[in-house]
Amino acid sequence: MPSLSVFLMPMSLLDLLALPLSWEEFYKYKTELACPRDYAQTLRTFIDEGAYLPVCERIRRGEAFPLPKKAVISKLSSGKKRTVYMYPEPENTVLKLLTWLLLRRFDGLYAPGLYSFRPGRSAKDAVRYLTNLRGIRRLYSYKVDIHNYFNSVPVERFLPLLEGSLGGDERLYAFLSGLLSEPEVLERGKPVTEQKGIMAGTPLAAFYANLYLKDLDWHYREAGVPYARYSDDIIVFCESREECEAQAEFIRNYLAEQGLEVNPDKEQFSSPEEGWVFLGFSYKEGVIDIAPATLKKLKQKMRRKARALRRWADRNGIEGENAAKAFIRIFNKKLLESPKDSQLSWSYWFFSVINTDKSLHEIDLYAQDCLRFIVSGRRSKARFNVRYEDLKALGYRSLVHEYYSEDAARYPEEK
Repeated sequence: MPSLSVFLMPMSLLDLLALPLSWEEFYKYKTELACPRDYAQTLRTFIDEGAYLPVCERIRRGEAFPLPKKAVISKLSSGKKRTVYMYPEPENTVLKLLTWLLLRRFDGLYAPGLYSFRPGRSAKDAVRYLTNLRGIRRLYSYKVDIHNYFNSVPVERFLPLLEGSLGGDERLYAFLSGLLSEPEVLERGKPVTEQKGIMAGTPLAAFYANLYLKDLDWHYREAGVPYARYSDDIIVFCESREECEAQAEFIRNYLAEQGLEVNPDKEQFSSPEEGWVFLGFSYKEGVIDIAPATLKKLKQKMRRKARALRRWADRNGIEGENAAKAFIRIFNKKLLESPKDSQLSWSYWFFSVINTDKSLHEIDLYAQDCLRFIVSGRRSKARFNVRYEDLKALGYRSLVHEYYSEDAARYPEEK
């Protein structure tokens, strides 16, 4: 039962965090997505046990939030490292609900060209919008990625924008600014002081990332220039290479004024003949496919996993078929199911947008080759003694088959 002081204070978005109805709506939203069963059960238990209430009470009292834990994650495909921050699970789950509420209450702040973390919008919608633009086949493009966007946002510059965007919700601003202004994080269990920006990895970073560059989004909307942004990925389209270069200069200068830098390795100018790549998709002369870099990363993961499983089988005297089943379970989950709450499967991400099976066929062939190696232990032609039917019996599922099966389910009247 809330104390009387709650009702004497002005209503804040923070007050919704303690309401069971808010959690039920959040649960409904999460479970209507491609949500893993174990995550849904964990969230259900968290809600039913009222595990959010102690966190909400500490927020209401203005007590200090736990320090976020810093972690450095290595990207296996590139060897690069990425810094993320994580709050303890109860606090993190409450922040997920708060982010969900923020993104809905303040969605009107954003221009149509922003597609990240918005209700009813997704990266797929961005690609659909761009590929359906009139005359897209004859336009040049400029694509850029912001270097270390989340952790580079200058908090002192962001806070006035945040305060002016929250509609006078002083309690909400006090809570959010307190988290952002906290100078310390936990590194290997010890408090350290560092500049952490809007903290990649924390739920609220999604709302902050949308908000910080909203004026850039509105600039392109008002200029009538074809444009899309998904968090730190930006693409614009122009009639000529020269116009694209002018837009590139504008974006670089704008970002520099905001204390940000472009990633020079990910700047890309493309002609109509070359097509363009955005958010893991490629487009060329009407054909929408999986981006080459995305395809390459997946094949690298398959290769590493196949080698590891074969070594595991040899070391432990395990039949190759059993090691192959493990490979199949891993990649069926990644490609055709949701591996965890923060990820979506390949089928959910790509199938409804691409209009060719070219890359899917390439993935299928590569996966089959990995499986034949795991089963036979050989890279020679002898691995082809393992037939396709043998792989299917182990549980292998073809992406091409799944793609056309899903297509038939979506459009049965056309089949």
